[in-house]
Amino acid sequence: TGSSDPYCIVKIDDEAIIRTATVWKTLSPFWGEEYEVQLQPSFHRISIYVMDEDALSRDDVIGKVCITRDMLVEHPKGYSGWMSLSEVDPDEEVQGEIHLRVEVLGSQGSRRLQCSVLEAR
Repeated sequence: TGSSDPYCIVKIDDEAIIRTATVWKTLSPFWGEEYEVQLQPSFHRISIYVMDEDALSRDDVIGKVCITRDMLVEHPKGYSGWMSLSEVDPDEEVQGEIHLRVEVLGSQGSRRLQCSVLEAR
């Protein structure tokens, strides 16, 4: 139909932490949701899976982006930019990208990671 019913699942390492609301019939979703999650110092990656809700069968994975510990080390003041979705299933073609802003806030004793998904397309 030329549109999707996207939502996101956020995983820390391999544990699902957040599921956003579904935005119906769009290729440019806006969620406007905020979450606060405790991030263990030993984490390896944060993965954001973009899904397409399907009422008649299993939901489709559109793609994912990963924020790794190494990426945060490379950008100690934060990162802002478009990240292309990567495939979850090697047999599927993936199109789309997410505009992220990732910042490490606070001092050494009380550091916080703030990740904002600004747009998707």
